[in-house]
Amino acid sequence: MTGEQLGERWRAARPAVAGVHLDSGACSRQSVAAIDAAAQHARHEAEVGGYVAADAAAAVLDAGRAAVAALTGHTANDVVFTISATHGLGLVLSSWTGPRSVACLVGEYGPNLAVMAAHDVEVRPMPVDAQGRLQLDAAAQVLAADRPGLVHLTPLGSHRGIAQPLAELAEVCRDLGLPLVVDAAQALGHLDCAVGADAVYATSRKWLAGPRGVGVLAIRPEFAEHLEPRFPPHDPQWPMTVAQRLEHGEANAAARVGFSVAVGEHLALGPAAVRDRLAAVGRQTREALGVVPGWRVVEPVDEPTAITTLEQDADPHRVRAWLIAERGIVTTACDSRRAPHELKRPVLRLSPHVDLTADQLEFTAAALADAAKSA
Repeated sequence: MTGEQLGERWRAARPAVAGVHLDSGACSRQSVAAIDAAAQHARHEAEVGGYVAADAAAAVLDAGRAAVAALTGHTANDVVFTISATHGLGLVLSSWTGPRSVACLVGEYGPNLAVMAAHDVEVRPMPVDAQGRLQLDAAAQVLAADRPGLVHLTPLGSHRGIAQPLAELAEVCRDLGLPLVVDAAQALGHLDCAVGADAVYATSRKWLAGPRGVGVLAIRPEFAEHLEPRFPPHDPQWPMTVAQRLEHGEANAAARVGFSVAVGEHLALGPAAVRDRLAAVGRQTREALGVVPGWRVVEPVDEPTAITTLEQDADPHRVRAWLIAERGIVTTACDSRRAPHELKRPVLRLSPHVDLTADQLEFTAAALADAAKSA
């Protein structure tokens, strides 16, 4: 199956798009099957009650955990559902019993930094180059010389489409005996995340095209031994694994069912094929938009991601609103709150999925040229 054929198959599985959707880095488009599965579960809750319906959906949810495990390199028993990626990080940090220090990128996601601060975690920056990419050898030296409690990596940021050396850092952490926690919110379903990390957390709504309000957290049993969840309290008479204690039962089960279907669809397409197609889409986007007057593409053309950010003198929030109102094109405006220690100038982010077409890119390039003139 060619990249174009994969894109056609992905598009055919979804309702027709209204305009041009270049915003999968924020929230992708769900398939009809995922939508129907969530709706059917909600209907079943009305028929038999929410808890009975949840019991009936156990096999579907188990399949969802197994699919996530395949993408993260864990086992199905290691995977729990959360509310969001941020919620997953909070579960890890609130339960962590080791040293309260975390090594992370200079360009760490702003809300992650807020969660770390809320849990009294000392943040130590790892060295990066001018593009914000981790300098692996220098980082290894820093980590060996001043060992943190945890190493935290966001392989693909919210504000920049630079792919970090996740597999290589995982190897460094194994050699040093340091636990690695991965924020895969932008990476799961986009980059290869099955690298042996101790914990991986992500959201449903981005590249896996699930519903909003669902996340996942995968933790290795060896890492779980250093976690002590605050709720529910440990009770020897009612033994539960750490994973079971981390997964809150009072949640939107219908959304979890929809996500389980969505991640199953991703596996059916072939994760490697999707990754290759997304890399090609990113390259195609940067080549097309790199010549638009008034804009500068931030990422290298051949960066293997589908996220492209653009700089321009105008306020990207105003440009985003103009693109939606005047051209029906959905993008994201990113300001310094996304990466307060790295993003000094706001950018417009384009994040198309595998269904991007040349016609859509041509239309978007013309719209951006018009937006630059009107700014």
